[in-house]
Amino acid sequence: MRFELYFIISRTLLNQRINYNMSREIALRDALREAMTEEMRRDESVFLMGEEVAEYNGAYKVSKGMLDEFGARRVIDTPISELGFAGIGVGAAMNGLRPVIEFMTWNFAVLAFDQIVNNAAKTLSQSAGQFGCPIVFRGPSGAAGQLAQQHSQTFESWMANVPGLKVISCIDPYDAKGLLKSAIRDDDPICFMESEMLYGMKGIVPEGEYLVPIGLAAVRKQGTDVTIVSYNKQVLTCLEAAKQLEAEGISAEVIDLRTIRPLDHETIVESVKKTNRVIVVDEAWPFAGVSSEVAFEIQKYAFDYLDAPVARVNSRDTSLPYSAPFVEEFLPNPARIIKAAKEISYINS
Repeated sequence: MRFELYFIISRTLLNQRINYNMSREIALRDALREAMTEEMRRDESVFLMGEEVAEYNGAYKVSKGMLDEFGARRVIDTPISELGFAGIGVGAAMNGLRPVIEFMTWNFAVLAFDQIVNNAAKTLSQSAGQFGCPIVFRGPSGAAGQLAQQHSQTFESWMANVPGLKVISCIDPYDAKGLLKSAIRDDDPICFMESEMLYGMKGIVPEGEYLVPIGLAAVRKQGTDVTIVSYNKQVLTCLEAAKQLEAEGISAEVIDLRTIRPLDHETIVESVKKTNRVIVVDEAWPFAGVSSEVAFEIQKYAFDYLDAPVARVNSRDTSLPYSAPFVEEFLPNPARIIKAAKEISYINS
């Protein structure tokens, strides 16, 4: 029931864009593939490497057909060795290429953190700016059903803690394509976080060339009474909560961060100035996460506008169980967000 919610509300709540020539609806996996394909056609230094990306068309079929078009020199299957092929990617990036490294899941990418954190992120500073590491590490992050503790973790805050890395986490097919194209062209190493639950989610994506700037949040729903800030698939949870709050007379504004680092605190602050109350929803554990940083930024730049303390709704502070009822209780859900909204709405009202 919980995981069906993401697909039920995604079309009606996320994909409302104007002022573009939009003539088609495609799945998020197809939007990602279009981004990589277009960039590989545009720039011969771009290539894709990872487990099952070539012969199998990708574990989630994101790279379907790319081997046929670009061949085995640019769409490269690797052994099950995240540290090894991440290191090859870093070396290639340091020598003028622009690799896209796909992890089957960021849970497996823990094995490659030495390359991401100690090499990719530090190349520019260690070389005194003489050369960088233009590489994109991409794959799904976060829970995806009953996959238990070692396959359900959220890593945005881990990567965002490292100077030198940019971190993108989005779910809208339009944004996924535009941001991935921007990431591939960027000269800094980028961690691109997706959700395996939403690869099949469809959205409006225009024909032709477009980019989405890195570092800008998106207001997914306008509101006046409370600001709800989130990222990745929890934006959908927030939109469902906002819909239910609306029925009870509470107008919620929903902000999708899209980029975790650099963080767009300006968009959040402008919203808080209007609503005077804010909830940060974060699928990660509560200690030292993205929600903690967002709360700090709000009190730093918008303290005088707050009529209530910043509220947070996180996953429970424990490892994710396997049992379906426990999964439901572990993750943020609309009921917990609604409860938080009502609690801060009564303060100074």
